[in-house]
Amino acid sequence: MRTEPTLRIPLGILALLAALAVYAGVIANYAPGLIGDWPTLAQALVYLVLGLIWLLPLKRFIIWMETGRWG
Repeated sequence: MRTEPTLRIPLGILALLAALAVYAGVIANYAPGLIGDWPTLAQALVYLVLGLIWLLPLKRFIIWMETGRWG
C-alpha cells in the first residue's frame, strides 16, 4: 500500500484525459464518413462499442497509477 503521495496519479489523470480527447477527436473526425450512410440503429451500435472500447486498457492504467506496475 502506498504511504506517500506520488506524481503518477495526477500525471496519469492528465494523460488519460489527453488520450481520451485524442480518441474522441479521431472518432468524431473519421466515424461519420465511414458509417454516415448506415441505418440509425447500426450507427448507434457502432458508437456504443466505440464509446466503451476505451475502457479496455483502463484497469491496467489504474493499476499503474496506484502501484507503478502494469499488471
